[in-house]
Amino acid sequence: MITLTHIKLFVDCTLAFLALINPVSKIFIMSTLLKKNDPQELRKVALRASVIAIVILLLFALGGDILLRNVFHVQLYAFKIAGGLVLLYRGFEALNKGIFFEFDEKMHLADMSIVPLASPMIAGPAAISASLSFPVKYGLAIVLISIVVSVLINLLIMLYAKVISAFLTRLNFMEASIRITGLVVATIGIQMVLDGITDYIRF
Repeated sequence: MITLTHIKLFVDCTLAFLALINPVSKIFIMSTLLKKNDPQELRKVALRASVIAIVILLLFALGGDILLRNVFHVQLYAFKIAGGLVLLYRGFEALNKGIFFEFDEKMHLADMSIVPLASPMIAGPAAISASLSFPVKYGLAIVLISIVVSVLINLLIMLYAKVISAFLTRLNFMEASIRITGLVVATIGIQMVLDGITDYIRF
């Protein structure tokens, strides 16, 4: 039975994934690509990248902990701390520079669906770290649904990037929105580090 607690956990988890996936950064990238590429082909690339990203994140959510423990012999608390530090760095970069990822405009469109769009721009270190650690906090089912929903929201924003970009540019809010998201990501990173340290103390 679905309760208000489940709904709250789902909303919190989805918002956290959206902050880590950072759809705002895709607005600028997609708008730039639209200037030199066919919109129909770009939509196909965005869809393909989203499907690949969902698969990557779901695999890590379902089997990442087993992979860490049995193959790499790494405890989840260590990954939380490392992943949290990565998030803190990424968030600080966005907060300081107003960018989340350096993008090479010379890259061929056909080569972009896996790298860099699917990973690291959607299923990057931040989102992968969350996929591994969030099931303990939110529950596996909620995390799986949140992954799919957040990536689909990101896809929707990518598909309408040109319209959204024009609107944000008129309001002079594009760069500010990236910096705000960077602050949120850095905060999530600190929380992950603290959770990892707490788990280590209890271990």
